[in-house]
Amino acid sequence: MKKTMFDIVQNDLVTLETELLSVVQSPVKLISDIGTHLTQAGGKRLRPALYLLCAKSRAEADTAERAIPMAVAIELIHMATLVHDDVIDEAATRRGQITANARWGNHSSVLAGDYLFAKAFSLISGLVNNNMLKILAEVICSMCEGEIIQNKDIYNPQQTEAEYLVRIAKKTADFLAASCVLGGMTAEITETELAALRCYGYSLGMAFQITDDILDVTASSEQLGKPAGNDLRQGIVTLPVIYALQHSADQEELRSIVTERNMLDGQVARGLEIIHGTKAVEYCYSRVDDYLNEARQCLPVSLPEEIRTTLVTIANYVGLRNY
Repeated sequence: MKKTMFDIVQNDLVTLETELLSVVQSPVKLISDIGTHLTQAGGKRLRPALYLLCAKSRAEADTAERAIPMAVAIELIHMATLVHDDVIDEAATRRGQITANARWGNHSSVLAGDYLFAKAFSLISGLVNNNMLKILAEVICSMCEGEIIQNKDIYNPQQTEAEYLVRIAKKTADFLAASCVLGGMTAEITETELAALRCYGYSLGMAFQITDDILDVTASSEQLGKPAGNDLRQGIVTLPVIYALQHSADQEELRSIVTERNMLDGQVARGLEIIHGTKAVEYCYSRVDDYLNEARQCLPVSLPEEIRTTLVTIANYVGLRNY
């Protein structure tokens, strides 16, 4: 994520990094080592950035100091989900770095992820109201549901686009929506304005995840920081695969590849070749455009102009990113 998009909250994001490194420290050295590794691995910090931007939804709102703990909590929750995802996926790399599970093992990584979840709520306990705590708890429930749905349907070529959209809403879009809503709540905007920010974050999240799934079949391993075609190899049926299964002349061959639980490199390459032989990528980008248009249209008219411009810029970036 280009820093220039976040100029308005750049100082807050610098503070966020310092606070993240501080709060992941524990008297137990292994927890501190894993937490430091995860923090220093970097990331887009999209969720806390959206929160911080939406916390400025009222021009007169002075939220900088009290917004930081929630921003940190949001990123801690995101980090925890990534740790657990990597354990489930048996991933060796993320963002070009070795994963916690590859370095310290599944047992320690799962417990470190649990620690980050608990630390997030401990950090904001007493600082925010119960409604905000409920939103965060429900987001974690939604992400767990999405992961369970995905795990249930691996290597299943019968999935529909509608089922896919439900899954990515739970895994990604609901969290981005919640980040925007929590920011708006910090700024104390109206319920109508909160609904508009929720719509923006949800639509942005849907576009973001579909783009991720496009990149899995189009980008290089170097760009992704993890193996290309990794979703296909793991039997995760994404929108490009669903489209190709419905439209390719080689759909039966692709169906056979998708159901292969010990997929060879050649089968992954052939699967990607079949996908690229259709208009799957073009179709998926059209769905991205639909969601991004909705995101832009959702933005409340009451937003300060610089916040609106930044949120539109983020939406534009999501449609163009290549990593």
